[in-house]
Amino acid sequence: MKMLSNLDVLQLWERGTSLHPLDRALLTLATTLPEQRSDELADWTLGRRNSALAAVLHVCFGAKMEGWVACPRCDERLEFALDATALEAAYDGDSQTGGTQIRVRERGFRLPTSRDLARIAGESDPGTAALRLLQICCVDGGEADGWTAEELDEAGDELAKADPMAETRVNLSCAECGEQWEETLDVAAWLWTEIESQARRLVGEVHLLASAYGWSEAEVLSLSAQRRSLYLEMVQL
Repeated sequence: MKMLSNLDVLQLWERGTSLHPLDRALLTLATTLPEQRSDELADWTLGRRNSALAAVLHVCFGAKMEGWVACPRCDERLEFALDATALEAAYDGDSQTGGTQIRVRERGFRLPTSRDLARIAGESDPGTAALRLLQICCVDGGEADGWTAEELDEAGDELAKADPMAETRVNLSCAECGEQWEETLDVAAWLWTEIESQARRLVGEVHLLASAYGWSEAEVLSLSAQRRSLYLEMVQL
């Protein structure tokens, strides 16, 4: 996996800021895994994609993921920390591949991919989107009219079991009121927040040092983090 340089971060952020989140995730993977073809990345299962994004987090921004949520019952701020390496390791590459299929009541389903999600990205109703995704992933064909609600729920459950990293759920408990609930962790969104935060910080540093010393962007970005920090300290005295 390629380590993102300062210039890589800025170029990635500039190219991805106007893209759909699905495309941002694939662009990030294409940048950090240059040996992989972009069309192949789009056909990775969601679990494989999310595991690779967690690896990017670990390699480029550190393993510790710190965040906070508000308790849905009392609105208390709850801080939490996760380990990106644990998310990375949760992917079982032997069983969660693009060729993996499950069967539910004589119907076969393959694991969803980013390309599949792109096909339902314009669907505003979550229930309809989930139904369409199951139809897309059903290798036996068939219309939704022939599926019972029970079959649809069962198919969704089995797909989640077959590719658990497709959606990461975090168990949380509020120390203030005792409320317990689950939150969905969007690894792609978390990583993009890190990329955007670093890009904005770098732009600010370039602005300050270029204004003070007349250096170009390339000259500022070529400085090590330690040297750049010392120059920023002197500029801000």
